[in-house]
Amino acid sequence: MIVLKATQDKVLAALQSVTGIVERRHTLPILANVLIRKTGGQLQLTTSDLEIQIRTHAELGGDEGNFTTTIGARKLIDILRTMPADQTVSLESSASKLVLKGGKSRFTLQSLPAEDFPLVQESANFGPVFSVPQKTLKDLLGQVSFAMAVHDIRYYLNGILFVAEGKQLSLVATDGHRLAFASATLDVEVPRQEVILPRKTVLEMQRLLSDAEGAIEMQFANNQAKFSFGGMEFVTKLVEGKFPDYNRVIPKTHKNTVTLGRAPLLASLQRTAILTSEKFKGVRLNIEPGTLRIASNNAEQEEAQDELDIDYGGDAIEIGFNVTYLIDALANMSQDMVKLDLADSNSSVLMTIPENASFKYVVMPMRI
Repeated sequence: MIVLKATQDKVLAALQSVTGIVERRHTLPILANVLIRKTGGQLQLTTSDLEIQIRTHAELGGDEGNFTTTIGARKLIDILRTMPADQTVSLESSASKLVLKGGKSRFTLQSLPAEDFPLVQESANFGPVFSVPQKTLKDLLGQVSFAMAVHDIRYYLNGILFVAEGKQLSLVATDGHRLAFASATLDVEVPRQEVILPRKTVLEMQRLLSDAEGAIEMQFANNQAKFSFGGMEFVTKLVEGKFPDYNRVIPKTHKNTVTLGRAPLLASLQRTAILTSEKFKGVRLNIEPGTLRIASNNAEQEEAQDELDIDYGGDAIEIGFNVTYLIDALANMSQDMVKLDLADSNSSVLMTIPENASFKYVVMPMRI
């Protein structure tokens, strides 16, 4: 009784798209499993960690016969990875086992009952659906995700703020030392919605979104968000809490502005970063008419200095930064030029793209 036949590459691709959230250790053993539901020639795969649920549909054709079961996700992927991509594999499900065959190989895996799999209870009151191209959302996430906090006690910082209003979708991330803002225009007007997506969801979305054509549909409820794209459905719990007022953090009145090449600035910072101390990633920027000097030193009395010619006629400013924060922003941009707005050595710097209001990055200075 073979109830599913397909090539290894098709089954593996479907599995890999849902198993990114599966943790190796769980209080509930079944959460290490993938829920497999086969109906005719269609395969539905679902995974969950109780806060995020990912489901994908794959048209595999093949034999009649239906089954539903749950199998250890990692083992299944590890087995499939060892098989040739064009090899036909078959799955047979019986009482508490799943048999996987490919060529002359045969694996018998222990399954757990599908009815025990804890599906996420979807909210009954999602807001209106709106969509953006997948590539747009992937780019926005890439422009801000590096500024998320990692394990901050202020849990609302361990994620990204999504704000949809009118025809604008804005994403904001901050860890308290820096803030990144990016926005894009929507095709339709939407009522104001503001939610915080958890860090794990953001990283998984970045892994799954593609640069290919195709839209991603979004819906928000008070405690959940739902995303649909490329045959996948992604439901996630939201982070509760009040995100900081990002508009107050973005400087509006800095009078000193310098525009310079992004790549030369990035290379200069990467060079001087080599001689910063491990704990204390500080670099000093000396900005004066015509010249930007970047310097660092460490506990071993080693020093680095670098200089860039700039078109600048403002105040002379000496200011210190955590070099990682500057490198992160520049490395996640693709434009040729970058603009820095500064006030003095004690005020944050605003980094933007010339003639483009859709990206803003703010970094607090550090004492050196």
